[in-house]
Amino acid sequence: MRIEELIIDGFKSYATRTSITGWDPEFNAITGLNGSGKSNILDAICFVLGITNWSQVRAGSIQDLIYKRGQAGITKASVTVVFNNQDREQSPIGFESSKQITITRQILIGGRSKYLVNGHTAQQQVVQTLFQSVQLNINNPHFLIMQGKITKVLNMKPPEILSMIEEAAGTRMNQLLAEEIVPKLDKLRAEKRAYLEFQKTQTEIERLSRSVVSYDYYRYEKGYSKSKVDLENKIILKEQKTDAIQQLQTAISNISQHIETLSANRLNEMTHGGKYQTLDTAVKELSKEIVKVRTQCDLKGKEVDEEVQNRTGLQTTQKETEKTLQEKRAEFQKLQGTYNELKREYDEQQEQVRMNEELIQTLSTGLAAEEGHENGYMEQLQRTKASATQATSFVEQSKLKLKHLELGLVEKRRQAATAQKNNKDLGAGLLAAKQQVKQLEETLRQQTFDHEKERAMQLERATQSDAISKLSDQIERVSRGLSGLDFQYSNPTPHFDRSTVKGLVAELFTVLPEHTDAATALEICAGGRLYNVVVDNEVIGSQLLQNGHLRKRVTIIPLNKITAFRAYAQKVATAQNLAPGKVNLALTLIGYEDHLETAMAYIFGNTLICADAESAKKVTFHKDVRIKSVTLEGDVYDPSGTLQGGSKPSGGGILASLQQVHELKNRLAEHRQKFQEVEQRLSSLTREGKAYGELKQKLELKSHELRLCEQQVSASEHVQLMDQVEKMEKEIGSLKTGIEEGNHKKVEAIKRSQEIEKEMNDFKKNKDGKLQELTQKLAKFKSQLVKNAPRVKSMQREYQTLELEL
Repeated sequence: MRIEELIIDGFKSYATRTSITGWDPEFNAITGLNGSGKSNILDAICFVLGITNWSQVRAGSIQDLIYKRGQAGITKASVTVVFNNQDREQSPIGFESSKQITITRQILIGGRSKYLVNGHTAQQQVVQTLFQSVQLNINNPHFLIMQGKITKVLNMKPPEILSMIEEAAGTRMNQLLAEEIVPKLDKLRAEKRAYLEFQKTQTEIERLSRSVVSYDYYRYEKGYSKSKVDLENKIILKEQKTDAIQQLQTAISNISQHIETLSANRLNEMTHGGKYQTLDTAVKELSKEIVKVRTQCDLKGKEVDEEVQNRTGLQTTQKETEKTLQEKRAEFQKLQGTYNELKREYDEQQEQVRMNEELIQTLSTGLAAEEGHENGYMEQLQRTKASATQATSFVEQSKLKLKHLELGLVEKRRQAATAQKNNKDLGAGLLAAKQQVKQLEETLRQQTFDHEKERAMQLERATQSDAISKLSDQIERVSRGLSGLDFQYSNPTPHFDRSTVKGLVAELFTVLPEHTDAATALEICAGGRLYNVVVDNEVIGSQLLQNGHLRKRVTIIPLNKITAFRAYAQKVATAQNLAPGKVNLALTLIGYEDHLETAMAYIFGNTLICADAESAKKVTFHKDVRIKSVTLEGDVYDPSGTLQGGSKPSGGGILASLQQVHELKNRLAEHRQKFQEVEQRLSSLTREGKAYGELKQKLELKSHELRLCEQQVSASEHVQLMDQVEKMEKEIGSLKTGIEEGNHKKVEAIKRSQEIEKEMNDFKKNKDGKLQELTQKLAKFKSQLVKNAPRVKSMQREYQTLELEL
């Protein structure tokens, strides 16, 4: 294929139509004088071949190719090249039958361009393919070598020369076409495989469909046989029931007649003052009496409860008072002994002082201190001898009385033993009653039941119940706004494991408490995927879609099939360094279970949450980050250059509402747990209270029995005799103590008499020395008396105060 004719019209310097003919078959150069238009002819040929780099045809824009840029009235430029196509072996593909090929390219003011092939409009790609089929590719780098690049071409290295040869030979074009066609062939092969797989699957479906139809026929045939047998059985059963109905109708008729007879008799009794009327009147009167008695019983019951409570309080007060009284008595007895001993010593000291004063006065003056008394030592000697005589007489009388009591005690003990044999059963009953009461009191004392604690638990239960009711109402109220998250389905297969369906994405994660302000951003980040359903695998998802009876269209996310992409840690770190404290990966702001990691990363793993628009803009378009970002206000920045936002979504607040529902459910679970604990403790306290009440009632009954036994025992002959024996034993003990004291007084009186006689002899020998000794002794006694007087008075006041308290 070679050029035969070139027609130029309005192109560059050719204002009018110019036709150049007579091209030599071996044409390979254009010669002529300067300015004769050689370059414009070459530019025209390149223009037809489809050149797009206007600098190679010495033009700044496409309008520069039109004569004087269209200012001379010429508005278009056209170049036509007529090719000789007689050599069929070198002919372009599809043009083997054409002896000539005419290709025209036109451009208009405004930049419009079109091609004509043999007078017919053609696309640029068709023209380029035509030229490329005959090794004319205008887009080759070395298709047009300008004057300044000849030296560069001459200095080319072998690989570059090889590339230029490939371009000239046209093989380079084949490589480019191959690179373009191979992906299409791969796609076609894949589609072919898919089609073959489809045919195979369709064949298998047809085979399985026939099997299913066969199985259904077998199943329905079997069901038909079974239903036929059931129908026959039900027909027989129907006949039996019909017979039974007839028998029952006959029985009902007989019973109705009997009822009519009884009603007539009853009416007769009522109207004629029969037995029924009498009984009916009696029943009415008794009913009134029962109501009256029940009312009285309730009133008495309340009075009994009040009295029991009062008695319990009085018993408690009595026990406390008795305990205090015993303590006071013990204290009084101890104080009484101390006071008596101190008073006795004080009286003895007073008596010694008095006696020594009288003795000194008598010995000094020779006169008695009181009229009718002997002087000095003689009076004391008489007194001591008289005391010895009295003590001797008291001891002898006590011994006689003691002997008499001992004889009487033996007789009383014998009588008491005889009476004890007669009242043995009564004593055993009393002892047993005392032991039972003691055991019950000990058991009751060990009980830890507390009425106040029970009332506190009842109040706590009411509080928890009220909290549960309020939280349930709040959850229901908030959940009404989340109707879009209502995902319900039926089991697609028998024994379906519902745990394999995880639920909606929005319900599978929570916003971390420290990032609740990011709820809107996370909602925008997830978008429609919040309503996707997460399942374990694609089989479960297919079963749900086919047989789950879903109420609305849903998107399934199988955990085993999705590929999660998580932003590179280096990019996230770079973003955080660009805006410190203002950038976080969305995935790090939520909480979820470990087995949902893939689904959460799939949704939140490649988006950044930024605090403000400036931070989002900075990190999104940074060359080392380029990750989609969402601000806390909900604006979306995409590295591709798109921006979404301006207002929050109309359906916003879903995550915030879900977060509120989660918090309310957690609080509800806590209160329910506390309610169960309170219920358990209250149940335990109720059982303890019941046991405590029964035990207390049993103790009251046993205490009453003990009092009756004690009354019976106290009235018995044995008890009276034992009381007499006890009194006689106490009197014998007192007599023995008195005898010992009398003997002691007798010995002391005799000893004192001897001392007085000795002092009398000493006084006769040394009167002055004895008087001085007695004076010193008197001063010592007075000093002790003065010293002990305040103590005695204090002890006396304390003794009298305690005696008055008792």
